[in-house]
Amino acid sequence: MLVLLSGVSGSGKDTIKKALIKSSEDIISLPSFTDRKPRVGEIEGQTYHFVTTNEFKRMIDSNELYEYDIHHEHYYGTSKKLMNEKIRSGKIIVKDIDVNGTEELLNLLSNDIKIVTIFLKVPINELRKRLENRDSNISKEEIELRLNRFEYEESKINIYDYVIKNDNFEKTLKIIREIINEEKKCSFTSK
Repeated sequence: MLVLLSGVSGSGKDTIKKALIKSSEDIISLPSFTDRKPRVGEIEGQTYHFVTTNEFKRMIDSNELYEYDIHHEHYYGTSKKLMNEKIRSGKIIVKDIDVNGTEELLNLLSNDIKIVTIFLKVPINELRKRLENRDSNISKEEIELRLNRFEYEESKINIYDYVIKNDNFEKTLKIIREIINEEKKCSFTSK
């Protein structure tokens, strides 16, 4: 089963993903590849796979990605090889991904693997606070760039199975765990 977590930058995707992985041996992450520089605390292969722009373009040209997009002026994409390895593991894969990537993976993989899509919704004023407090090195321009995607991302919530208001971390985490448990039961009974 593949669980796709989406929401605008600062909505809590990565924090939720880490907590889910920590709470269950059956849940693993599928980090995206990106050409952006790591932020403080981000670990290669856990948060993202960090590559150069030239390496990312080579991956595109070699058809190594299920999907990719330019997001906040950087490339992000999902490796076919890593996705297929994770699927073969039989574990629940949790991936934080933007709305375009979600649409693409649904189109490409929904016949091959059970996909559960979850959108984390956060009010724009709360997002601004989170982004400002997230990283002291983030510029006002970068915060505005991220907030400018708010309406676009929210306009895509109809493609998601679940939309959760993420205003309380523990409550949101509990809801998502319940969703995963119920969806896991459904996937076993439908076979």
